[in-house]
Amino acid sequence: MISVEDWAEIRRLHRAEDVPIREVARRLGISRNTVRAALASDRPPQYQRQGRGSVADEYEPQIRVLLAEWPKMPAPVIAERIGWPYSISPLKKRLQQIRPEYVGIDPVDRFVYRPGAIAQCDLWFPEPRIPVGEGQDRVLPVLVMVAGFSRTISAVMIPSRQGGDILAGMWMVLREWGRVPKTLVWDREAAIGGTGRVSTLAAGFAGTLATRIQLAPPRDPEYKGMVERANGYLETSFLPGRRFTSPHDFNDQLAEWLVRANTRTVRSISARPVDLFETDRQAMLELSPVAPQVGLTTRIRLARDYYVRLDTSDYSVDPRVIGRFVDVIATPAEVTARCDGQLVARHQRSWATHVTVTDPTHVELAAGLRSALADHRQRRAQAARRHHGDGHPVALRALPDYDALFGVDFDSTPTTVRNSS
Repeated sequence: MISVEDWAEIRRLHRAEDVPIREVARRLGISRNTVRAALASDRPPQYQRQGRGSVADEYEPQIRVLLAEWPKMPAPVIAERIGWPYSISPLKKRLQQIRPEYVGIDPVDRFVYRPGAIAQCDLWFPEPRIPVGEGQDRVLPVLVMVAGFSRTISAVMIPSRQGGDILAGMWMVLREWGRVPKTLVWDREAAIGGTGRVSTLAAGFAGTLATRIQLAPPRDPEYKGMVERANGYLETSFLPGRRFTSPHDFNDQLAEWLVRANTRTVRSISARPVDLFETDRQAMLELSPVAPQVGLTTRIRLARDYYVRLDTSDYSVDPRVIGRFVDVIATPAEVTARCDGQLVARHQRSWATHVTVTDPTHVELAAGLRSALADHRQRRAQAARRHHGDGHPVALRALPDYDALFGVDFDSTPTTVRNSS
């Protein structure tokens, strides 16, 4: 094979100076056929080593038989099935070449998001267990939201993955943004769209804010790749080397870190989220003047023990409304109960499980109500006793006293024995 310099000289001599092929071959000391081949080629010559084959060649028929039935069979399993005696690397290289013939190719489109059009949402479960009080440590979910145009990341730890807590976290992020994206993308999270349709609670939240919730196709994490990458970024860049004393401490550290994280340059958009966020935000919808319904809610008739259960924990309520319906709302910060619009309980939300939260005032009221009821019963009992004409009470005797007085002896022993036959 001639060099690139000879190839270029051949073309120059023949095409620029009209030197005949024979003369070009004589000057460069090469054959005329080589000169003709160089003139026919439009590209410089490039050396290509002749393939020597691979140790996987003789095993390829067996590999194809396995892939035809199990296209995603891992390389180590295939090596075991075919009795592969060599290093796994040649087998993996061959599988990279032929596996797409059986699995198929699934290309991913690249989307260009308009300002204010979309935000992707997901739950991230960091591995460290967070102290939540009452001697308990828990793995708690973190709501992560990423604005599509600016790639701005916002996140907040929430008490549970129940719908009310998830929506409360979304409302916290949206209030921080000051606007609402026109579309909120979720996966099939159970509380948001586990049945394949947006849940009633989530639909009400979206309707109040005049936005929409779009569910990703099942088993397709790439559909919301931005927030999935954000989760990985949090996992590798935020968590390492940190210690947390409470959920509040976690959120404080996370908020401080996100300020710096949003000043990095994102390769896919070649810009910093902090520089694009205002453009993104101005194209979003304005916040609704009416706050959406968020948090855990329940309506229950208050029982005699004057406690209500919410997210596995019990909270005391004013015992004066026992027997009446109370409406309980729990946000990540506090739990409130109202009866006919009147506040009858307010507690700090406990993120621990199976705990009892008691207001001492409610205990005192309950003791007072029990004492008042005992006095009332005693007065009723006294009022119910009969009195003689002169006012002194009528003595009450036991019935056996009258039996003894009249000489009556009631014997319960039967006088007749019945024949069982």
